[in-house]
Amino acid sequence: MIRSLWTAATGMAAQQLNLDVIANNLANAQTTAFKKSRANFEDLMYQTIIPPGVTTSNDVTIPTGIQVGMGVKTVSVDKMFSQGSFVQTENPLDLAIEGKGFFKVLRGTEEVYTRAGSFKLDADGYICDPEGNRLQPEISIPREAVTITVDAGGTLTALDQNGTVLVTETITLYDFPNPAGLISIGRNYFIPSEASGEEVEGESGTEGFGTILQGFLESSNVNVVEEMVNMIAGQRAYEANSKIIRTVDEMLRIANNVQA
Repeated sequence: MIRSLWTAATGMAAQQLNLDVIANNLANAQTTAFKKSRANFEDLMYQTIIPPGVTTSNDVTIPTGIQVGMGVKTVSVDKMFSQGSFVQTENPLDLAIEGKGFFKVLRGTEEVYTRAGSFKLDADGYICDPEGNRLQPEISIPREAVTITVDAGGTLTALDQNGTVLVTETITLYDFPNPAGLISIGRNYFIPSEASGEEVEGESGTEGFGTILQGFLESSNVNVVEEMVNMIAGQRAYEANSKIIRTVDEMLRIANNVQA
């Protein structure tokens, strides 16, 4: 009975973390380019009372044996990099990546990666994100520019009022062998890890990279209905484990009240 208490406790702890992940997904349902997470679980060790396949004294092979599990644990929380839907903004510096890839910005002295392409111009005319971190490689737009176009291949062209080309630059995209191994640091930023592998630099629309959509932003890939269903399932699993604890507690109470 004591084993049941601890086994049920692992189930409650696992479902608590599961609900934490779901809550974060729902909280970011409207966050630009947010990528949802998913908790993965695995069973714990087993106590083997009778191993399967052992031979009894009567020379009979036991087909299944007796193994009692010790509960569950969280093995990982994965980032799901499926494509979010696109929202048209008509802002020339709003850029969405259709397919694989990340933008790189310089945050202080640290290079970070993001799929949130809501860019602006800073006081010096450089393209930057809402926090003022400049897009890498840096691109400067002259003050005389009145039209900015970005094609699917990432070529940015700035024109003056007479249609004269002032600057032409290419927006570079970056990708990783294992994007799920990137470390989330908040503010839609990711940094590489040993699990993600080294960055791979490329141009939009080539070598497996996605294309760039100007005047669009990528929405969160959170499916609210799916998350609500997962929340209900997690709540019921948490409730079932709590009932196991109450049941074992009642059995222990009964055993303690047995009179010789």
